[in-house]
Amino acid sequence: MPYKAGINELGEPALATEESPLILSKSNAAGLAPLFRDPTGAIPGFQAYSDALDKNPVAVKALTSLVGWLLGDLIAQVFISGGSIDYMRLVTLCSFGFVFHGPSGHYFYYYLDEIIPGTDAVHVCSKVVIDQLAWCPVFMSVFFLYLGLVNGDSFATIGNKIKNDLFNACLGSWKVWPIAHLINFKFIPNKWRIPYINAVQIAFNIFLSLLGNKKA
Repeated sequence: MPYKAGINELGEPALATEESPLILSKSNAAGLAPLFRDPTGAIPGFQAYSDALDKNPVAVKALTSLVGWLLGDLIAQVFISGGSIDYMRLVTLCSFGFVFHGPSGHYFYYYLDEIIPGTDAVHVCSKVVIDQLAWCPVFMSVFFLYLGLVNGDSFATIGNKIKNDLFNACLGSWKVWPIAHLINFKFIPNKWRIPYINAVQIAFNIFLSLLGNKKA
């Protein structure tokens, strides 16, 4: 049986087997879930989240977007609109983040990096232009369509909503996202695009939640 040096209760050198409390404690520590292991001083849970992104990128990004929309709309309702929380609205926006924003963003940004690789100025600016002039109007239209369908609006009402508010939604995006995406496409690895976007988008989601729930 292997032995390791230790100290007994009298402070004298002693032998410890692998079954000693000292050895068992080390073994148990090594078996802890990644969320509770922090041997390098990293942010608790960061490595677990990173590993989850590698193993289940679409699902994790969908959940990340759900949280981003949750926080954005809660802030909009509690600190800007005031009054009681509209839980149906909150669930609707969270489900949009989970069902569409996270998964669609995963595939869109992977595709964008495939057709325009590189992080030089020309490639980065090209990605920003495509994101804001092509993807943004599509995303906003789907956003208004989703909210309208969930709320039981007619297609005529949804069409009026898109007609009246699409430009304002895109204009709001153009004031925020070009700079955010310059950083995104230049410095952020593809794996971390959606988490980064959700961090920025918590503030932008406040704007969208207010605009999206305005009457057509």
